[in-house]
Amino acid sequence: MISTLIVITAAAAGWSLVAGWLEQRHVRAPLVLVLAGIITGMCTQSEIAATLNSQIAQHAAEVILAVLLFVDATELPGGRLFGSDPGAAARALLVALPLSLAALVLLGSLLLPGLPAVLLLLIACIVVPTDFAPAETLVRDTRIAARVRNVLNVESGYNDGIVSPVFLFALILAGSTSQAHTPMQALGTAVPFAAKALAVGITLGPLLGWLMNSADRKNWMTAQSRRILVLLAPLLAYTVTVAVGGNGFVASFVCGIAFRYVRQAPTRQHDAQAPDASDFRLIEDTNSIMTMCMWFFFGNAVVLTLDGGVDWPTVALCVAALTVVRIVPILLAFLGSDFTWRERLMLGALGPRGTTSIVFGLIAFNALPDGPYADAALYAMTLTVLGSVLLHGVGSTPFARLLTRPSAPSSPKATTAERKRP
Repeated sequence: MISTLIVITAAAAGWSLVAGWLEQRHVRAPLVLVLAGIITGMCTQSEIAATLNSQIAQHAAEVILAVLLFVDATELPGGRLFGSDPGAAARALLVALPLSLAALVLLGSLLLPGLPAVLLLLIACIVVPTDFAPAETLVRDTRIAARVRNVLNVESGYNDGIVSPVFLFALILAGSTSQAHTPMQALGTAVPFAAKALAVGITLGPLLGWLMNSADRKNWMTAQSRRILVLLAPLLAYTVTVAVGGNGFVASFVCGIAFRYVRQAPTRQHDAQAPDASDFRLIEDTNSIMTMCMWFFFGNAVVLTLDGGVDWPTVALCVAALTVVRIVPILLAFLGSDFTWRERLMLGALGPRGTTSIVFGLIAFNALPDGPYADAALYAMTLTVLGSVLLHGVGSTPFARLLTRPSAPSSPKATTAERKRP
């Protein structure tokens, strides 16, 4: 473990020294840490499984996911729940996302008939949620319509929080810890977990936000103490919820939404004591370091997956997860909207997978009993994220250029409507 920490910190330090130079060449921290993980994994193949499948790795992944969910819930633009275009975001999250989960389970039952439906649902929860870590430039690419980027940003911020209760249900039913054998038994465990998480998140998030606003008005806080409090919020929500037997992931996500809403109250009231954006710098930097660790272990998982051998049905399922399983539900969800077909295709095609899938996959690999089920979850995660790095990371710039290539307007009316579109 000490040698692993040395490699992670050395690789992260090396990236930090040349981060600006590397970013000019579209090389970001995830790629550097993945390469470090692959090289390390090739040198210590016999130790990879033991490192990934350990209590320390599981607890670390759980804490990282809790912080990630909180950050996602607090950094979304716009004052409303679903950003500046809530209708479009709702189509992506409440229609396309469930359709994608169902489509992957259905396709998986055809390609991998030996796996039970609950394991396919677990795999769907791992590989379907989007995350922009492999392709951060996409959400800043001005060639892509602003409202498309807004929907993608809101979706990547919320989908992991929405999927996490389903992930927990599937994990319980698959026999991780409770050995539930029926859906009702799994629901009997998952529903109380989620209810307690909602109670903690809804209580703790507004309370911390209100206390922070009140302390700000009385000048009781320093810039450093505000940053520390924001970092402690998801950790407090997670640990309190776990202590009372709830789902710490849901609690962290709900806490982040509620905290953000209450914390922004002075801004909505045009108060002079509006929150400072720098309050979130510490948690964002901490989250970046945690994310680097996950990408390093993903590099280990790549070596373990390729060494174990992967069959073509699993590869086909992962390719489908990155393409048709996402594109078709998006197209269906946006029927009747004012999004053009090109914008709908952008929404469907630009859906990278990253840290969320890695963390879900590592948690499933640790929680499931050793054997084919745990291996299937890890292999599906690894192949999907690796494919996304190639498709959305390396190929994001030419792909965006292709999708945003101007075309001749079909009529003057269409051109006028396009000019008026925000």
